[in-house]
Amino acid sequence: MTTTVLDRASAGDEVAFRELTEPFRRELEFHCYRMLGSVQDAEDVLQETMLAAWRTLADFERRSSLRTWLYRIATNRCLNLLRDAGRRPHAVPPLTFEIPAPTRMSGPGWLEPYPDDRLTWLADSQPGPAARYESREAVELAFISALQRLPGRQRAVLVLRDVLGFHAAETAAMLETSVESVKSGLKRARVTIEQELGDRTQRVARPRPASVEEQELVEQFARAFLADDIDGMVALVTADAWFRMPPAPHEYHGRELIGAFLTAVSDGHSGQSSHLIATRANGEPAFATYYVDPVSGLVGQSGLLVLSLSGASVYELAWFLGPGYLVRFDLPSAPFVDAPVSKAP
Repeated sequence: MTTTVLDRASAGDEVAFRELTEPFRRELEFHCYRMLGSVQDAEDVLQETMLAAWRTLADFERRSSLRTWLYRIATNRCLNLLRDAGRRPHAVPPLTFEIPAPTRMSGPGWLEPYPDDRLTWLADSQPGPAARYESREAVELAFISALQRLPGRQRAVLVLRDVLGFHAAETAAMLETSVESVKSGLKRARVTIEQELGDRTQRVARPRPASVEEQELVEQFARAFLADDIDGMVALVTADAWFRMPPAPHEYHGRELIGAFLTAVSDGHSGQSSHLIATRANGEPAFATYYVDPVSGLVGQSGLLVLSLSGASVYELAWFLGPGYLVRFDLPSAPFVDAPVSKAP
């Protein structure tokens, strides 16, 4: 009988194990990111998953696919972390100016943007027939943020069923629960997600990545941002748009409040010019944002701004406050300002 890669890996061959699991690493990392909202936590749980898989591979009974078995381990490791009472959100950078009262104070403080250069696996991903979300939609920041509103078990059920397309029986086996429990949890999870995201059928399809339509909209927003044109930015958002500012919990809903917040930011940085570096996060256009001191000329990082698009408008803005988010995007801490907008290296 021919010895397979799985047989060799089960016998303790590390090279065979890497060959066996490497095709799934990136999609498993993003699965953990969907569950946890944090890139750092996803990286940590992925390592735990691979270590657990290595230690228990000899016990893999091969009644399911290896991919399903790995998803089972990863999902349950994520649930363990979500149950950890010691998990804390990121520290909120202090604001040096007054901001208007938000619509609500409930943004997930651990939410992080996910670099597009890690999404290369997405083009080849094939969700199961039970999936309700398209691959592009299920990586968007608005969707990831909405998932964080769900209790851990409901989150796992919705991701496994509606995003990855596992059948109810498979999902129940992965979570060691009943099919009835999966169906009940999925029903409740869908209600919450629909409340957060609104009617998906009414939303205009977003432009294709790197298309002329996307580029024109993003450039319009960048010009308005750099010109401190509040009205120009507000004119580009939908009437029911959300503005979030992780790790701060402040969330603003609608043009009026978004405009009031942007005005407060502008007043708080009066006299400072801005610089943007274009990049991409969660399959969406994004900018690293910087402020330039008018006296010293020194450049300071302010964060990463992600735009979620709907047709020719922006339906969600997420401005991640602080310099720490730029590291995974290979963005400079203090770029040489030779143009108001530059491209990521």
